[in-house]
Amino acid sequence: MSRVAAVKSPSVREQVSREEWGMRVDLAALYRLVAHYNWTDLIFTHISARVPGPDDHFLINPYGMMFQEITASSLLKVDHDGNILLPSPYPFNKAGFVIHGAVHLARPDVQCVIHLHTRDGVAVSAQKDGLLPLSQHAMSVLPFLAYHDYEGIALDFAERERLVANLGDKKLMLLRNHGTLAAGASIADAWLAIHNLERACSIQIAAMAGGAAHLNMPSQAAIDTVRTQVTRTDGIERGIDLNGLAWAAMLRMMDAKDPGYRN
Repeated sequence: MSRVAAVKSPSVREQVSREEWGMRVDLAALYRLVAHYNWTDLIFTHISARVPGPDDHFLINPYGMMFQEITASSLLKVDHDGNILLPSPYPFNKAGFVIHGAVHLARPDVQCVIHLHTRDGVAVSAQKDGLLPLSQHAMSVLPFLAYHDYEGIALDFAERERLVANLGDKKLMLLRNHGTLAAGASIADAWLAIHNLERACSIQIAAMAGGAAHLNMPSQAAIDTVRTQVTRTDGIERGIDLNGLAWAAMLRMMDAKDPGYRN
């Protein structure tokens, strides 16, 4: 059987603004990180980022490329009518366009949207009680978590209104029987949020393997303390940008592993 390589994308660096190129590099790194953590579902999930500037465009993956193949230049730039604004041999995933376009339209505060179909994320989304406060990770994301009931593959534009209504002003969502979603004020914010949600889901699935009767639930006072700690305006550690620190570390890791995402 012949091996079919991904179509190599010519550099678009000279065709876009410096700000857009920087966003492309960070978004390509984010795709590579999701692949690194084995959070991919072949080619069927998606991450988007708002293009800096007044035009309300966003970047999303070329449908057909594996996440570890994506580069800054291969990302698709689309508008909210579904037009691809720079030439590409690839289309976009319609479900991705429906979900991400909905969030970007409704939430101008959101720069990056991550949607995943991980085993543990889908498993928790399918559990009646959803995410439980079983771990520090879970308690730290619960104040920011919303839920959206499953309606079928997200191909119906009518679902957009219900999805964004359920998301409200939250930055995390469990899409019931479907997966996880993060809507961050920056790529760094979205990354740390989805990492903590996915970690919380994995811990819950592992803890429940021993049976519900053996779970140790924290006190309500402890749960309330964590809620106060993570929602106060000065952050968990005053004056420290946790998102930025974590993201810079992730970029160093990706540059050491495979800096090709920057092309």
